Amino acid sequence: MQSPSWLPSLVWTDYRLAVLFTVLFPLALLIWAFVQKSESIQHLLIIYWRVASLLVITVGLLIAAIPLGFLTGWSARILIPLSLWFWVDLNYEINEQPKSQLKLAFSSWRWGVTLYSILGAIAAIPALQCAFLPSKQMIDQPLCNIWLQPPWIFQQYFMGGMKPYTIGLLSTLALVIYILYLGYFVFVRFGKQGRSATGV
Repeated sequence: MQSPSWLPSLVWTDYRLAVLFTVLFPLALLIWAFVQKSESIQHLLIIYWRVASLLVITVGLLIAAIPLGFLTGWSARILIPLSLWFWVDLNYEINEQPKSQLKLAFSSWRWGVTLYSILGAIAAIPALQCAFLPSKQMIDQPLCNIWLQPPWIFQQYFMGGMKPYTIGLLSTLALVIYILYLGYFVFVRFGKQGRSATGV
């Protein structure tokens, strides 16, 4: 089945927005929060980075053409907004902070990345079918191949010294660790602390 002619542009735009919203902006905000000694924003951003590491794992899986990468990428778009709004105590502390440029920038980014993630999750639903195809068939499928192109080009420019197989193996190991940590949070920590990030 032939993919729409506008889809490659949409996919590349999505990857560019991902770099801005999920890497550059939160990194700058984290540095700013450390400089301003805003502990609640620091804490929430550290939680964000832990959750958003699934995006890095996803890129590694897609470089190796592992179909599961389509599922982890979609899951990351759901988990990121949850990680930013889930914590009652941090939300309260941030809301109670006096107005500042950091608070405004953080709030703008949080709403922006939430909207981006939700819209991205909706737009990526058709590509979820790629997660359930054998690797060879997935690569040959035009819809799936379009989503694989940016990770492959990223690998050529920045990870040319590593074979896709090695990247896929490391990404799979990282995914196992991620799932174990997420399982620990859901089944152990959440039962003890609820929606309190500090446990207070």
